[in-house]
Amino acid sequence: MTTPSSPGSDLGAELAAAITRRFSASTCTYSTVQDARPARHAPWPEWVHPGLRGYLEDHGISSLFTHQAQTANRAHEGEDVVVSTGTSSGKSLGYLLPILSDLAADPTACALYLTPTKALGSDQLQAVSALTRSIGGLNTVHPAPYDGDTPTEARSGIRDTSRFVFTNPDMLHVSLLAHHQRWARLLRRLRYIVVDECHTYRGVFGAHVALALRRLLRIAEHYGSAPTVILASATANDPAAHAANLLGRPVTAVTEDGAPTGARTVLLWEPGFLDGVEGENGAPVRRAAATEAAGIMATFVAEGARTLTFVRSRRSAELVALRTMEELSSLGRPDFGRRIAAYRAGYLAEDRRRLEQQLDDGTLLGVATTNALELGIDVGGLDAVVTAGFPGTVASFWQQAGRAGRRGQGSVVVLVARDEPMDTYLVHHPEALLGRPVERAVFNPRNPYVLRGHVYCAAVEKPLTEADVDALGAHEVVAELTDAGLLRRRPRGWFPAPLIDAPLTPDTAHAAVQLRGGSGEEVLIVDVTDGRLLGTIDAARAAAQVHPGAVYLHQGESFVIDDLDFDDRIALARPETPEYSTIARSETDIRILGRPGPDELVNYSPGLWVANVEVEVTDRVTGYIVKLPDGTTADHVPLDMPEQTLVTRAVAYTIDPLALDAMGVTAGDTPGTLHAAEHAAIGLLPLIATCDRWDIGGVSTALHPDTMLPTVFVYDGHPGGAGFADEGFARFPEWIEATFDAVRSCGCESGCPSCVQSPKCGNGNNPLDKAGALKLLGALVTMTGATPGPPSP
Repeated sequence: MTTPSSPGSDLGAELAAAITRRFSASTCTYSTVQDARPARHAPWPEWVHPGLRGYLEDHGISSLFTHQAQTANRAHEGEDVVVSTGTSSGKSLGYLLPILSDLAADPTACALYLTPTKALGSDQLQAVSALTRSIGGLNTVHPAPYDGDTPTEARSGIRDTSRFVFTNPDMLHVSLLAHHQRWARLLRRLRYIVVDECHTYRGVFGAHVALALRRLLRIAEHYGSAPTVILASATANDPAAHAANLLGRPVTAVTEDGAPTGARTVLLWEPGFLDGVEGENGAPVRRAAATEAAGIMATFVAEGARTLTFVRSRRSAELVALRTMEELSSLGRPDFGRRIAAYRAGYLAEDRRRLEQQLDDGTLLGVATTNALELGIDVGGLDAVVTAGFPGTVASFWQQAGRAGRRGQGSVVVLVARDEPMDTYLVHHPEALLGRPVERAVFNPRNPYVLRGHVYCAAVEKPLTEADVDALGAHEVVAELTDAGLLRRRPRGWFPAPLIDAPLTPDTAHAAVQLRGGSGEEVLIVDVTDGRLLGTIDAARAAAQVHPGAVYLHQGESFVIDDLDFDDRIALARPETPEYSTIARSETDIRILGRPGPDELVNYSPGLWVANVEVEVTDRVTGYIVKLPDGTTADHVPLDMPEQTLVTRAVAYTIDPLALDAMGVTAGDTPGTLHAAEHAAIGLLPLIATCDRWDIGGVSTALHPDTMLPTVFVYDGHPGGAGFADEGFARFPEWIEATFDAVRSCGCESGCPSCVQSPKCGNGNNPLDKAGALKLLGALVTMTGATPGPPSP
């Protein structure tokens, strides 16, 4: 803790007092002040290009932070390295020193930079462009962006002349790898690859990016280059293992942060209840996190603190910005209200650049943003960050928190809890957020559903050898593709076989693989009034999100879906702004595919078995409910929709009825008990695995036909699984203990969104038995505290 007189402590105390006075019905559940930390320096490496060093020294960088020097030296020596240090710690200089020094020394050398977001790529490109324009020997580098905003007429020139290309994994896949012959110059001379913010690559997206990177390294080798890979990450759990899983080869980690930090005040905040408002089954309803966050941002800005507020959706960014302007007017500062803006994906490139510049130079006093501003953007002078709802991972929370105080000044961070189990748990268990390492990023590049498309793409790019198949771990997938006639074995390896009407062809291979997940089949969402394409949605999610009657939001506009045609893969929408939202209701069946292996079944205690299994999930949307703005349900509308089938991974536990009886859970109470425990567990799985509750699903039943016992399943919502269920199985005792604590600490009587109700429940949160769930979860904590026994026969 800092002393009371420290600047960060004073700032935090003043702003905390301001919002406590203004929101007396809400609660600051915890506050702390994190110490400022001095810098640790290292000398300049002798190999750094003299012009580059001179330019940096002229701009106030007289020495390097220790992690910058370690990263630069390892990369210069040709060692793959990941630097994992705090936000604003200057990681980029650690990789730019060796890259720009080598590009200056060799006029043919090239580098490639990969970013997960356009905003981050633009920020880094501007910094590199300023360096190359000002330093002798770097004027032939011609750094350039190559992404969706790059004009078509400019692309060939970039391929022919740029020696430092800034792109993203999607363009790497569909352009550079799909048409690698056009990139021969760059690939032949490729010296470095930068993978920035690599901790964001997790789940299905992480698996796709890992396979795209391995294909890139394979093609680079084909052209005769052996690039060094430099990865940058926020503070991560075992960054070396994460980076190695991305690349398929060992990586050295640099983790000791030498950058200084200012004092930071952290507040955990729980909004108060809405008077006279009841949710499902009479549950109390808290004030929405986004609404509360807008009020807090307005208060901070009125107090003179420049503030960034993170929200979960594009629509929320717009609404929070508008609400903040209104609040500032009510506080007598309409002039400040005119200096508030929203920032999100979907804006034109020039609009994004303008907002970033206005935020950096102080024109804007407050911005409501999605996670588009979470990564890497160098924004100076921010005093406060408000996060409307836990962003999904501890790593993301600290990334967002690090946006303020980037110049070493004190800062304030407020996490505003949403009304759901994970957020409620964290604001009442601060050690789970502030006192533990960040999560391990979970993804599986050997997921056959992900691997299949990449193996075929790799064969299109260059015939597969035995060594390639070994490196990808793709023997079963290659055999399957060969049996299907999509690959053909020849003495030099496996070649793609063009088949008429085949699901994959050499011409369509890359377009068929969606790096950001999904089945690869898209439903088009079209405005019926003018025929314009609003967007697309993965076919597997269409029934739940764009069913007839669904309210659909697109870049701040509201639509209602008139029709969904699965045969033509089109959803017809009409502009409308109803005073309600819609939530799909569904029926879900699950069956186990094969017996779990010996390492996939644990008998923790008599009467309790936990398994990691492959399952087939069959889901059918049966209707939707209409929700009013105050949280009440206005109507239930039935639908007749086709079934959706998903083969994935699940963690499942079974309970002997005798054990339930011993806990005091009767046969009549069992369905509601299991259902409530399932909801709570889904809400808390993101605590140990880098997932969102919308990435996972669950089924509970008092008698499952495959186990003949009461069974609870929590499954990955992606074909083949994303690794989340695997992590839940591996850390089941820790997961269940956190779940029990969350339900036990909630003060509601019979269940609410903060503990056992779920916003995505296909059964309308019925039946739910919170009392029974407490008995079951408490018993599970006791049972898993024992040494696991041998698997049950």
